[in-house]
Amino acid sequence: MKQSLIQLGLLLVLVCSSCRSEEAASVSSPRARDLGITPGHMATGAFNAITDVPGVLVGQLTLNDADKGIHTGLTAILPHSGNLYQEKVPAGFFQANGYGKMMGISQIIELGEIETPILLTNTLSVPETAAGVIEWTLAYPGNEKVRSVNAVVGETNDGRINDIRQRVIDKADVLSAIRVARSGAVAEGNVGAGTGTVAFGFKAGIGTASRKIDNYHLGVLLQANYGGDLHIAGVPIGRKLKAVEAQKTGPDGSVMIVIATDAPMSDRNLKRLAKRAMLGIGRTGGIMSNGSGDYVLAFSTAAELRRGNGAKTLDVTELGNAAMSGFFAAVIEATEEAVYNALFAAKAVGDFKPIPKKRVVEILRRHNVLQQ
Repeated sequence: MKQSLIQLGLLLVLVCSSCRSEEAASVSSPRARDLGITPGHMATGAFNAITDVPGVLVGQLTLNDADKGIHTGLTAILPHSGNLYQEKVPAGFFQANGYGKMMGISQIIELGEIETPILLTNTLSVPETAAGVIEWTLAYPGNEKVRSVNAVVGETNDGRINDIRQRVIDKADVLSAIRVARSGAVAEGNVGAGTGTVAFGFKAGIGTASRKIDNYHLGVLLQANYGGDLHIAGVPIGRKLKAVEAQKTGPDGSVMIVIATDAPMSDRNLKRLAKRAMLGIGRTGGIMSNGSGDYVLAFSTAAELRRGNGAKTLDVTELGNAAMSGFFAAVIEATEEAVYNALFAAKAVGDFKPIPKKRVVEILRRHNVLQQ
């Protein structure tokens, strides 16, 4: 049964990846921009996804077995396609509310770099997911002498939909998710680590968006599983839909946000960038509740900033502080839009229904906030 679940998940990922643009254009599963919702004013990349940042790859594995109550998965983000351990990328980290189980953050805070793929999953699958990341890293050609690996794994709790205690994810699943990672369009909603997540009382999932700044790109991918007073384009949609009280477990939950850019940023400025993503969450009505785990990880793919394993000196040119404001605006916009995409792409699972898109559009039209 497990093997069939893995095969099904991989099939769903491959199908969604190949037909992503068709899904975005369909009536049943539009993205925010297809509905006329355009957060901010900055231009997007070609796919409006984290993979608009050159070199970034995304792979997802989805596990669904309704008879057993399994609705979970994995989302893998690779900063580049090479040996990440030998060519580490600079990174920054920000913790908002810290009720979470994110793994690998202390080394990122201390050294300002990432040396493995970034994996997102459910709360109780962090150890197994880390084991898969470690196995992948140790097996990578050139890492034969590696004796320490800082696996980076984030999570949110999908236990409202998924029978999380079964802990169905194993190392083979992680290796599969990394193996299918690719550039181009990214599936959203009920896929990967978003298969069992809920936001604002509605079925949510994985969402992504991007922005262009000068000659650079910035992309966001997030796992939406949190609550609050839902706003879309500044309109209190949650109240209009009487959905604030519909959050059966209150506003508690979590959000995992991964930011990529090809701009040459130091780990210090990447941390500053990560902080601003939470302003995008605030625009959607998130409140960083007491029971939430809200984490943001940002990295740069700039080849000139990669850090060779064991290098004792670095000779790099990086963006100065005065160049950062445009990127701050970009990450706020992209984070906000990624949340909307996660909501609009989701499909019903059990008692959790998707946000009623038609009613949302009607409300937004009355408030005159839709782009024609």
